[in-house]
Order: sequence, then structure tokens, then C-alpha cells
Amino acid sequence: MKRWLSVGLAAAMCTGTVSAAQQAQSAQAVTPAAQPVPQVHTAPAQPTVTKEADGASVDSIVAALYDVISGPAGAPRNWNRMRALFAPDAKLMVVVPNREGGGFALRSMTVEDYISRNMSAFNTSGFYEREIARTTDAFGQLVHVFSTYELLRSPNDPKPFMRGINSIQLAHDGKRWWIANLVWRAEDAGLTLPDRYLQSRQ
Repeated sequence: MKRWLSVGLAAAMCTGTVSAAQQAQSAQAVTPAAQPVPQVHTAPAQPTVTKEADGASVDSIVAALYDVISGPAGAPRNWNRMRALFAPDAKLMVVVPNREGGGFALRSMTVEDYISRNMSAFNTSGFYEREIARTTDAFGQLVHVFSTYELLRSPNDPKPFMRGINSIQLAHDGKRWWIANLVWRAEDAGLTLPDRYLQSRQ
């Protein structure tokens, strides 16, 4: 929801006779009320910044990514926990149809963009994203996780309303794992998940 920075102006009242000179000085001293300044559309801070164990392993950080955005309609997400999963300057990108020129486009956003764009939807609809299969490639401090996901409105829904792939790049800085980039692509009428991405493999 958009929040606005309110600018208040206090008015002082005095009694007695005031000279014309004093009135002129008072008029010059009054600063006109500033116009309301729109604040960046973002989520308020949460008490818990992160769970220390989130970056301890590839398993824990991927699980945290799914957990932090899931919940019933109106339930506050711990956005500070989500922010703490991503490396500085990390990007989230989604592959979408290009309605203007045909083909597909890559829509890029920051973590703050993702939060801003999804707060309203999470306030009105339940959203549960869970991993159903995973393919992992690793080389030293670099790991690529091809994580197959499904989306539900309730954890007890018999069938997801969407499935797709999260391509997650992870890097280890010697202390913990970070999400360096995340790109996802949903199924559609022209592209369904093959069997090989419905079974976990290392």
C-alpha cells in the first residue's frame, strides 16, 4: 500500500494588539506548507531480519526463498528476511510473452521491485509456492539450482494453479550462501514441464 509522508504546519495564536510591522515580519516568517512527498512503495521493516541458518546451506536458502513468500491472504511476509537472502545488486527476472513485438521478453526487477509489485496481491489472495523437484550443478563456491515449483492458493489445494522453473544462481562468500540471481519461467499452453524436471537429481 502506498504511504505518504505527511507534512504538518503548526499555527500559533496570540492575543493583544499587533503592529503592522510585526504582522509583516510574521508573514515573512511563515513557511508555506510543502506538498506531500510520495514515499517509496515498499514494505515496512520486520522485527526479524533473517534466520541465521538461512544461508548455511543450499537446501536451507532455497527452502527459505519458498517459505518467505508463502502464506494466506493478508498474512504479513517477513520482507527483511527475504532481503537478507539476496546478494547486493541481485536481480530477479521473469520470462514473459512479449505482447508488442512477439516472442518473449525478460522482465528484470530488484528485490524491492518484487516486494512492491506483490504486496497487494498477497494481501488479497493466498499464495503458496513450493518446490516439487530439483536439479543441481555445483563448482566450488558456485551452484546452479533448477528448481521446479508449483503455486497454490491454499496448502491443501488438490491441484496447483501454476507450475514452472526457478533458475537460481547461488554463491558462497566463505561464510554463507547468497542468491546471486533468480530467473523463472511458468508453464503455458505451448510449453509444459518435461518429465526430467519433475524428478529431483543431482
